[in-house]
Amino acid sequence: MARLNDEVGALLQEIADLILLTGGDAFRARSYEKAARAVGGYHADLATLDAKGLRDIPGVGTSTAGKITEYLSTGRMAKLDELRAQVPPGVREIMAIPTVGPKTAALIHRELGVSTVDELRAAAEQDRLGDLPGLGEKTAENIRHGIDQLRSGGGRALLDTAMELAEEIVASVGALPECHRCAYAGSLRRMRPTVGDVDVLATAEDSRPLMDALTRLPFVTEVLAAGPTKTSVRTSRGLQIDLRVVPPEDWGAAMVYFTGSKAHNIALRARAVKAGLKLSEYGLFRLTERGDRGSEGEKIASRTEEEVYAALGLPWIPPTLREDRGEIAAALAGELPDLVTVRDIRGDLHTHTDLTDGLAPLEEMLAAAAERGYAYYAVTDHAPNLAMQRMTDEKMLAQRDQVRALDRRYRGMRVLHGTELNIDRDGEVDWPPAFLAGFDLCVASVHSHFRADRDVQTRRLVRACENPHVHVIGHPTTRMLGRRQPIDVDLDAVYAACARTGTALEVNASPERLDLGDEQIMAARRHGVRFAVNTDAHATTHLDNLRYGVGAAQRGWLTADEVVNTWSLTRLRQFLRKRPAG
Repeated sequence: MARLNDEVGALLQEIADLILLTGGDAFRARSYEKAARAVGGYHADLATLDAKGLRDIPGVGTSTAGKITEYLSTGRMAKLDELRAQVPPGVREIMAIPTVGPKTAALIHRELGVSTVDELRAAAEQDRLGDLPGLGEKTAENIRHGIDQLRSGGGRALLDTAMELAEEIVASVGALPECHRCAYAGSLRRMRPTVGDVDVLATAEDSRPLMDALTRLPFVTEVLAAGPTKTSVRTSRGLQIDLRVVPPEDWGAAMVYFTGSKAHNIALRARAVKAGLKLSEYGLFRLTERGDRGSEGEKIASRTEEEVYAALGLPWIPPTLREDRGEIAAALAGELPDLVTVRDIRGDLHTHTDLTDGLAPLEEMLAAAAERGYAYYAVTDHAPNLAMQRMTDEKMLAQRDQVRALDRRYRGMRVLHGTELNIDRDGEVDWPPAFLAGFDLCVASVHSHFRADRDVQTRRLVRACENPHVHVIGHPTTRMLGRRQPIDVDLDAVYAACARTGTALEVNASPERLDLGDEQIMAARRHGVRFAVNTDAHATTHLDNLRYGVGAAQRGWLTADEVVNTWSLTRLRQFLRKRPAG
């Protein structure tokens, strides 16, 4: 189930969006937006805080604390209800379309009377959007793509939302004395970036206590189906949960089947058929002939996944590789990659503090990083061209002095002073070379001009790679899952530039980004590119998102040696001594 902090943060963000949508004060909207980020990233559970504790959260004042208290006691926020009543529900849905924010939704509603997503699509197809101020020539095309993205992702949850829910269910069901084993499967186990529903598998002789426990969980809002082998429920987060209970001796075959993917399972079944076998969720069977049709005979493997794969002449294949993208051929050839793991990561190279848009001071971020056992950790607050962050040379140099003073104080962890630069439309970054030379490392990211054409986007990223002071390209495609499409860029040209210049590409672990994605990682590694798996943490709790970035890296077939922040500090520093491209 989602954290209470995230739930309240989403409500405060909705207030901010609705203020803008209804023509309210932009400063008030920004205050609610800042409070939403602060609440979502705060380390303590809101339910444990009194009024003073709530006001101690950065960005939460007396008024906002009162609204949080109101929600905790009544389950409602009167201010939010008031704003919702002023806006048709369809207009609120329009705000969820990638590329359409509250200001654009308000403009379209006011000028064209559009109140639903279907009406907006019709307006785009009728070329009624082009004359509206500030929307640009590509607006209709972008909105159509955004609507398609919204519709295709309908009902899908981000990885962290699905994971938190699945882990709570597994813990609750798995704690029952009747339950022998319990784990999540499906696309969640394969660490896909979004999840349509959650598959949970358990073993027991008597399934009834397990099924009853699932239906009684507090976040279950509807029981869709209930039976001895499968129960399906819907939760308050909109996700469907399918709990399947199988005999203990069939655990392995069921895990293979329900983990998927469908394409991987089809390939396994085809291999079984060639060997005169049949593979199903119940096990791997030797076929016996009855006339011209085969039927199940002796069960030869089902207890563990390893047994099932071995009986098919294969080593166990990690779930993150099970997409029928060459993993079976690699397994047969003994060429499965030794995938990078969370344990391999020695440090985080992209994080923020409250000096810019982070929520925690430097000392808190360092202490939380040290608790993870990191050997090194980079602080990379935003640079001045992202004007809203109000960075100055003086502020950055003062932080550098603070970093140097705190270096090694946290369990011997080396603290690196860096920055996240802004790649402008022409590929330039914020500071001149002499200033950039003072940083231990520089991450450079696109934060603007998302709708520039393909040639512009490609040139700007290639130029950033060619900058001798840029070590990592952050969240390279800029995508925000379900909210913003990737920029239009020739990624092969960017991969080639990274390989030529020794610039790493980031696998951003934020569940909203997971950028680069797995297929792009696979393409980039064919160019010999190196990668950095970073959290882009803006709060101490965000450091826990590392596992999602590692999941994406595994789906892209990455080994530890291909990820620069698995390296020793000595080897990392050699990488950071980047030379100009020749």
